Amino acid sequence: MNNKLRVGILGGTGMVGQRFVTLLENHPWFEVTAIAASERSAGLPYEKAVEGRWKIETPMPQAVKNIVVRNATQINKLADEVDMVFCAVDMKKDEIRELEEQYAKAEIPVISNNSAHRDTQDVPMIIPEINPEHTAIIEKQRKRLGTRRGFIAVKSNCSLQSYVPPVHALMQFNPDKILASTYQAISGAGKIFSDWPEIVDNVIPYIGGEEEKSEREPLKIWGTIEGNAIVPAKGPIISSQCYRVPVIDGHLAAVYISFRDKPAKDEILSCWKEFKGKPQEQKLPSAPSQFLTYFDQPDRPQTKLDRDLENGMGIALGRLREDSIFDYKFTCLSHNTIRGAAGGGVLMAELLKAEGWL
Repeated sequence: MNNKLRVGILGGTGMVGQRFVTLLENHPWFEVTAIAASERSAGLPYEKAVEGRWKIETPMPQAVKNIVVRNATQINKLADEVDMVFCAVDMKKDEIRELEEQYAKAEIPVISNNSAHRDTQDVPMIIPEINPEHTAIIEKQRKRLGTRRGFIAVKSNCSLQSYVPPVHALMQFNPDKILASTYQAISGAGKIFSDWPEIVDNVIPYIGGEEEKSEREPLKIWGTIEGNAIVPAKGPIISSQCYRVPVIDGHLAAVYISFRDKPAKDEILSCWKEFKGKPQEQKLPSAPSQFLTYFDQPDRPQTKLDRDLENGMGIALGRLREDSIFDYKFTCLSHNTIRGAAGGGVLMAELLKAEGWL
C-alpha cells in the first residue's frame, strides 16, 4: 500500500513550481497528485500547460505530464485530491494571503514559498536546521483559524539561506552587527537568460523589497514564541544590499560580522564544521549530510562550481578572515531555487511530517 502523502503544487507552472515538481519525483514520503495554477492554464495537461516555458535543467518527470492542471482558486476541487499543498503562486500579496488561509481553513496544510504570511505573528517561518521549535506556534494558529488539521508554514526569503545559517552556528559568541551584500541569480526573479537579455554583461543594484526582507526576516527566525505570537529577536543588527547578477542559479553573499564575544578563527571553523540540526539528526530525506562546508581555497566558493553542493541543499563557505572595521568577513553561497525555495520547502514539510504536524 502507498502510504505517501498526496501533495498539490499551487503555482506549479512557474519556475519554483517546476522545481517542486522535479524535487518531488520519487520522493519517499510525498507524491504529487495535483497541480494548480492560474485560470489560463487550468484544464490543460501539465506538459501542455508549460510547453515552451519549462525552465529547469532537470527533465519533466513522466508521472506529472498528464496531470490536468486545476484552477488554484477552486479549492473545493482540490480538497479531495491532496493531503497538503506547496504554494508558489504568482499573485498580489493580499490575494496570496487570503488564498493560503482559505486552503488552511479547508483543512489543507500549506507550505508556502511566498512572502505574504512571513509577517503573520502565528505563522512559523522555518529554516529546519535553525528554528524547528517554531512549529509549536501551529497550535495557536489552528485555534485562530478554527482548524483541526489545516495551517500555514512559510519559507524565508531565498537570499537569507546563504548567510543566516553560518551566523546561527556562531550564536554562542553573540553576534551583534552584520553587513550582508548578496549577489543574486536571475532565477530568483523567475528568469532565464533568454527571457532577460538586458541582464547579460550587467549588474542591477536593486531588487524590490529584498533588502528590507534580508534585514527583518532573520530576526523572526531567531525570535521566540510568547503567547500567541512569534516575537522577533532584538538583534543582531543587520544591514543589507542586494544585487542582481548575470548567473542562472546561486545567491552569493559577502558577509561582515562583529561579536560581543569575539571568537578565534579556529573556533568559527570548528563551529561551522560541527553544526547540525534536526534534519541531520533525524536523517530527513532531503537533508544535506554536511549542512555547512568550508572551502580553504582562496577563490571559493564559486557560484558555478559550488551551488549544487549536497544536491543544492548545502551552504558553501569560504574566505574567512579578520576585518579592519568588523571582527571578521567571509563569503557564502546557497542554491536559490533549491535550498532557497522549493528544496527548503520540501525539507520543511519533511520536518513537519516527522514531528507529527502532517
